Amino acid sequence: MADEAIITKARAYLGAEADLTTVRALLFKGGISVVEGKDARAITAKLEIAFKHPDRQLITAFAPDKIETTGLDGYEAWQREEFTADKTRNNMILLGREQIKRLRANVFEVLSFGRGIECVGGKIEERGTAVVDGVQCVKLAFIHAPNVVFVRYYDGATGRLVLTETDKGSQIREQGELRAGNLRFPRQTITTTTLPDGSTRTVTITYTEIMVNPELPDTLFAIPSVAP
Repeated sequence: MADEAIITKARAYLGAEADLTTVRALLFKGGISVVEGKDARAITAKLEIAFKHPDRQLITAFAPDKIETTGLDGYEAWQREEFTADKTRNNMILLGREQIKRLRANVFEVLSFGRGIECVGGKIEERGTAVVDGVQCVKLAFIHAPNVVFVRYYDGATGRLVLTETDKGSQIREQGELRAGNLRFPRQTITTTTLPDGSTRTVTITYTEIMVNPELPDTLFAIPSVAP
C-alpha cells in the first residue's frame, strides 16, 4: 500500500526501526514564543513537554509571572496556573472529553512515529500528492476521530515531514535538526493559525534538549492536589 511505503520511508528518515520501536517516553526542553496579530509583541516562556506511553503528557510553560501546566493522565486531563506574585490567583480546571480526546491523539502521534493508528481506533487515508514549499509530497490523513485529524505531507523522495495541517486549521512546519537516542528530531516547530478576525497567531517552539526514554513516574502526570 502507498501509505505503508511512505510511512516506512518517513520512519527510516528519523532513525532505525530498532531505535524507533523502543521509544516509550520523550522529554523536550526549550522555549516557546507566541505572536498574535499584526503588531503584537512576542510572549515568551521556557517550556518542557513530557510524553509517556500510552496516554500521558505534561506541558509546562515557565513565564516570568506564572507557570502554566497542562496534564493528561489516561482519561483525565487538567490545567493549572500558578502566579508568582499573587498565589490567591492560582487556579486549576479539569478538561472535558473533547480536549482529552485531542490530547490522547497527540500523545499517540508523537510516540508512534506514524505507525499503528489502527490499534487506537483510528485510520489512515491516502489523499494523493501535492507540492509544498517546492517539494513533491505524498499526502496522508491520520484520522483519530472526525474532528481530530492530522494531515501530513511527506517528501516523496526522502520521507521528510514537510508540513502538518490540523482539523483546527493550523499549519505546522519543522525546521533544523536535533539528534537524541540515535533519532532525528526537529530543532524547531512553527505553528501558524488564522484567527477569526483574519489575523495570524504564530507559535514557535525551539528545542534545546531532547531526552529519549527518561524516567518519568506516573505520579508526574496525575491531577495535583488542590489542598492548601
